[in-house]
Amino acid sequence: MPHMPASSALSRFRVIDLTQVRAGPTACRQLADWGADVIQVQMPEHMRGDDTLGGQDGSDYQYTHRNKRSITLNLKEPEGIAILKRLIASADVVVENFRPDVKSRLGIDYDTLSKDHPGLVYASISGFGQSGPLAQRPGFDQIAQGMSGLMSVTGKTGDGPMRVGIPIADLCAGVFAAQGVLVALLERETSGKGQWLHTSLLESMVYMMDFQNSRWLIDGDIPTQAGNYHPTSIPTGVYKAKDGYMNIAVFGSKIWERFCDILGAPEWVTDERYKDKQGRSIHRDSINAEINCRLAAQDCAYWVERFNEGGVACGLINDVKSVFEEPQVQHLGIVKDVVSIHHGPQKMVGQPVQLQRTPSTIVRSAPKRGEHSEEILKEIGLEASELVSLKSKGVY
Repeated sequence: MPHMPASSALSRFRVIDLTQVRAGPTACRQLADWGADVIQVQMPEHMRGDDTLGGQDGSDYQYTHRNKRSITLNLKEPEGIAILKRLIASADVVVENFRPDVKSRLGIDYDTLSKDHPGLVYASISGFGQSGPLAQRPGFDQIAQGMSGLMSVTGKTGDGPMRVGIPIADLCAGVFAAQGVLVALLERETSGKGQWLHTSLLESMVYMMDFQNSRWLIDGDIPTQAGNYHPTSIPTGVYKAKDGYMNIAVFGSKIWERFCDILGAPEWVTDERYKDKQGRSIHRDSINAEINCRLAAQDCAYWVERFNEGGVACGLINDVKSVFEEPQVQHLGIVKDVVSIHHGPQKMVGQPVQLQRTPSTIVRSAPKRGEHSEEILKEIGLEASELVSLKSKGVY
């Protein structure tokens, strides 16, 4: 069936998704969820490699490729490249994550395509950038986590570097690429011109290091691991109550006073070791140990209620099942329902931004490989006889 916009916000734009694995598909999912006509281009079934997330029937793939259409094209054949160029001519955006040299060899790089399509917005995602000494290296999420410094500040002191529990480099690169596409489309409304934009897993992770970067670049300090405790604001971190663990965040002197009062330790406010931020930083181990002793008297639920009543930020530490049992998560309605023609009813997390007039929805489950090939090829003008010929040659 033709394009079914998930939102009216971007429904006028067509995006050609030439990406694989996660970062690129994430960028295109962002655009698809806001209504863009995202056409996923994949190799034909008989040529496919291991380019999917746990197989096309897996939950990961289903989540990442919702709201898209799929076409297969053999880009090793000149006819496949020719059709791809016709498809791109009908589009506003191309997103790709080939190695930097591949797109030029195929003749689908920005400089080549923009000669005939000056309004094209062309987004490239790579492991390390489009140029430089590491540009040709294969990129992988955990490699970028390590090289960006993220793993050096994650985990407990003495336990060695620790990866983050999600593919954060892939996800951030995808979200940043989608943001870049939107910026380029907005600018095009003024200039009438498209442009090439590119990001990488490494750049995205370096950017996401945020205040840890400024600790080095401005203050000259090399951040280290702080485990479950905040590296600069004490006490903030994971604490143990009678029945388990909880997060508490104490920022500022007024909140510190309230925190001490709720714990029944008003003397800490004037204690020379703890009365100011610097003292609490120096004596972080002793204050954290004393806090845990006080918390052990009651269950997490008791303390969460007391602290939040007193204006001290606090919350339970949920496993993934508990997240979706959380009343506030249910109230926010972030879980969306979609019916897959291949797998039946599914539940997925929707976009975390709510637009009042043009909300994002999930209107289409992830497509099978090439599910929409013929309808898309007809949309760009191919006749039925041409489709038969191209199919027999293995072009799509």
